[in-house]
Amino acid sequence: MTAKSDDPKKTPTTQGRRWKRSSTSLFSQGEPMVWLTGGGLIISLLMIVGLLILVFYQGMGTFWPSELPRFETGDGQVVMGEVARAEIYGDGEMGGRKLVRTGNFDLTGEHFRWIEDSSISGRTLPPWALVVERTEWGIFYGFPKAFIFDGQTVADEPAGIYRKYKEFHGEVSDRRDRRRRLETVNVGKINHTLEKARLAIRSAELKSGQGSPSWEMATKEYEAAESRASEEFKSIRQQIDALNRSNSRYIVVMETAQGQEKQVPLADIVRAYPANSLNFADRVGIYLSRWTEFLTDEPREANSEGGVFPAIFGTVVMTLIMSLAVMPFGVMAALYLREYARAGTMISIVRISINNLAGVPSIVFGVFGLGFFCYIIGASLDQLLFAEHLPDPTFGKGGVLWAALTLALLTLPVVIVATEEALAAVPNSMREGSYACGASKWQTIKRIILPRAMPGIMTGMILAMARGAGEVAPLMLVGAVKLAPELPIDGIFPYIHAERSFMHLGFHIYDLGFQSQNSEAAKPMVFTTTLLLIGIVFLLNVVAVRLRTRLRKKFESATF
Repeated sequence: MTAKSDDPKKTPTTQGRRWKRSSTSLFSQGEPMVWLTGGGLIISLLMIVGLLILVFYQGMGTFWPSELPRFETGDGQVVMGEVARAEIYGDGEMGGRKLVRTGNFDLTGEHFRWIEDSSISGRTLPPWALVVERTEWGIFYGFPKAFIFDGQTVADEPAGIYRKYKEFHGEVSDRRDRRRRLETVNVGKINHTLEKARLAIRSAELKSGQGSPSWEMATKEYEAAESRASEEFKSIRQQIDALNRSNSRYIVVMETAQGQEKQVPLADIVRAYPANSLNFADRVGIYLSRWTEFLTDEPREANSEGGVFPAIFGTVVMTLIMSLAVMPFGVMAALYLREYARAGTMISIVRISINNLAGVPSIVFGVFGLGFFCYIIGASLDQLLFAEHLPDPTFGKGGVLWAALTLALLTLPVVIVATEEALAAVPNSMREGSYACGASKWQTIKRIILPRAMPGIMTGMILAMARGAGEVAPLMLVGAVKLAPELPIDGIFPYIHAERSFMHLGFHIYDLGFQSQNSEAAKPMVFTTTLLLIGIVFLLNVVAVRLRTRLRKKFESATF
């Protein structure tokens, strides 16, 4: 055989017959479909990977401190700020231009300015050009002119001013944080106590009538609580005034690149640094501190700056409640359809309905959740359990519980279909063997079927979790808000407040990208928040996969 195939006179003839036969049966062999499906897979992977690379690159680079150049234009203007982006416009005939974030909105009324490359006559990197991140009015760019303490100038040259800033900024920030805790936590507790006493009067009035002994007792308790609250408010006000007086002693005088002076109280400065004089370690320190603030602090400046901790908390809590709600119902429904129900017209209709339900737009679920959960169930609960709160609704409005249940309905078809497929994959021989050993139907399901179907069930839950965590449209109707001052879980009894509105990362991205007055400045935060949302979904999936692995080992080790 080997001698015949190596014969140079016969090999071309054999190859020619093979080529002729394969060329005529190209479509019949299915090779074009292999190329088409393979190409589709490659294009899909490239799109996904490209999107992830874009989000990762833009998101990770948002907080890296960049240079602060000072531009001089041919018409004598001076512009200083961070270059947001550069581009070629007019098909290249008009040259390039730069979008410079100029800051100083309270002085100039603008955040950005375009500069044409052809108009730039000079570019310098001033060593003492400061980037000042403020609690209000956004970023300030300028040069330090003086450091004032108790009305006296204690430093008037840049290096000395920056040293004074670093010396006093820590204690001033601590006082600012203490003032914020007093205004939010302490005042919030007093208001909660007063509201509770007021509702007790209303409850006594509804049950026994105005003027009844219980009503009079509740009224006296409210008056006592009001008297105590007045004293506590006065004490908190004195503490806040003392903190404000201490912080008002420190002022940094800044000068813009155009020569305007601005007094910036040290208590209003979140972070300041000379952008053009930083070494690599300094940049890493600022980068990490910005990430820490982003992950642990509350938003400021209409959500375009600061942190997103309330949104992270709301997203995780809502997703966990949704998972706990959708799993039992989805698995039970799939068990009935696959193991108990007899095949027939009704079961076929149910399966078709479930499949069609998966294709319903998510906003429809939001409308349903608003109508059914909020206006029907929530309003009924308010009438039965929270009548003293009316006309202010407690559960008759959007909240984290209704949002989680709405998304549970949205993802229920995914869990049912995945669970039913997993149950169907268990061989019938295992069921028959179990019955032959005398096991009941439920014993067979519990000991034989569910353990082997558990990986498929957990896969359905992971898919549901990923979809639910990224949905935004239904949440806009049933609970997600732009800014929620109170978290769904806190230290006030009953500690879990399922009726409260909440912040969500997906809604936060929508708000930054499409509702912000300064969408250009918010664009980097959109990428960063998107990266964070992808990361949280990834982490939740990793936890679910590990749980799936542990459950599979546990059930597989169980013996019938």
